[in-house]
Amino acid sequence: MKCNVGSVDRLLRIILGLIIAILGVVFSSYWGLIGIIPLATGLFKWCPIYVPFKISTIKKAN
Repeated sequence: MKCNVGSVDRLLRIILGLIIAILGVVFSSYWGLIGIIPLATGLFKWCPIYVPFKISTIKKAN
């Protein structure tokens, strides 16, 4: 599994995932479980949706 999520993308995914999960807990909604997806992709630095499109947000070194 090759990393394809860059640092800025990763940070945004983790923050968004936490916000969605916390709102799910606050409002007692199962929709908060959706927050697990961006949180997991941010923590593992790998997004399965990026693979078929050959997208990578990691900056390449010269």
